[in-house]
Amino acid sequence: MRRGGSIDVGSGIGNRRGTSPARPRPPLRRLLALQGAMVLAVTLLAAAASGPASLLSALTGGLVCLIPQAYFVWRLGGVRGGRRARQYVANFYRAEAGKFGLTVALFVMVFVTVPPSNPIFFFSAYVAAQLMHWLAPWLLRERPTP
Repeated sequence: MRRGGSIDVGSGIGNRRGTSPARPRPPLRRLLALQGAMVLAVTLLAAAASGPASLLSALTGGLVCLIPQAYFVWRLGGVRGGRRARQYVANFYRAEAGKFGLTVALFVMVFVTVPPSNPIFFFSAYVAAQLMHWLAPWLLRERPTP
């Protein structure tokens, strides 16, 4: 507020035409790469700890998480907000619903066709990849240059 009780509504927001400044894209591809690195780490740990059967269990657990996330990134990647906000929100909900359905289908497919020989590594890889969502704000933040 300024002196005299008036509110300053136009101070430095937007550009000349009064539109909001462009927002950066969310780092979805970088998050997917971090999830892949985490799955690879858990898979290598499983292979070192218990051999190739555990490697396969960890790999399938990681893929059950990575494949739906890749679908989500692909589905959401084409449209940004702004003037097409409704289309963006509709695509977001479609992508999230598809990701959920694909996750359920992959879990069913894995447990019916190839039951994991070591469920601990299967779920460890899945949970480790899912935890990257919680760590993403910390891992993907912009770091100041010295």
